[in-house]
Amino acid sequence: MTAYKQEFIRFLAECGVLKFGTFTLKSGRVAPYFLNAGEYKTGAQIKRLGEFYADCICENNIPLETLFGPAYKGVPLALSAAVALYEKYGIDVNFCFDRKEAKDHGEGGMFVGKQPQDGEKIVIVEDVMTSGKALKEVLPKLRGAADVDITGMVITVDRMEKALNSEKSAVQQAFAEEGVRVYSIVTVKDIIEALETGVISGKEHVPAMREYLARYGAEY
Repeated sequence: MTAYKQEFIRFLAECGVLKFGTFTLKSGRVAPYFLNAGEYKTGAQIKRLGEFYADCICENNIPLETLFGPAYKGVPLALSAAVALYEKYGIDVNFCFDRKEAKDHGEGGMFVGKQPQDGEKIVIVEDVMTSGKALKEVLPKLRGAADVDITGMVITVDRMEKALNSEKSAVQQAFAEEGVRVYSIVTVKDIIEALETGVISGKEHVPAMREYLARYGAEY
């Protein structure tokens, strides 16, 4: 595991975003861990988070011209990642986010920031991907506005578990159904490794984490 991945897992734990225990998920599954992006509250945290997105984008050499953040959670992610790409890597990209409803006055339109254009290389940024619902909602908007090239989607953690109606994970479904490759800063297996090696405390949770993955994990 690379250094920035270890740093990110420490960051998740320090911010209280990554929690261990017993949690009933929206899917009805009872999981031994939970990710709550609502715990990010400060400017320092969102600045650091953007840097991790920038690290992931650069490590994977994802071609892009514009970062797109789905409203509402994706908005600060796109902004912080765009700033981080410039400050840390000297890469200046556009940013864009959508409105929940099209604006019918002023400049109007569905998008704020860079307006999508034919051939534009766009990377979508989100926090986590559980069902792929956010992606399914924004793709028609983007592709309806222009013949854009969605070169990837970046999320914080790949849970690597099967969707409720499929043997594939949400990440795998996104590629199979929409042709969008999803990159994660870390995976649940990285978190398990971090627990086992003492990167973060909580080694006692490893057996439950492994059991959960054995039961619900998708084949990778």
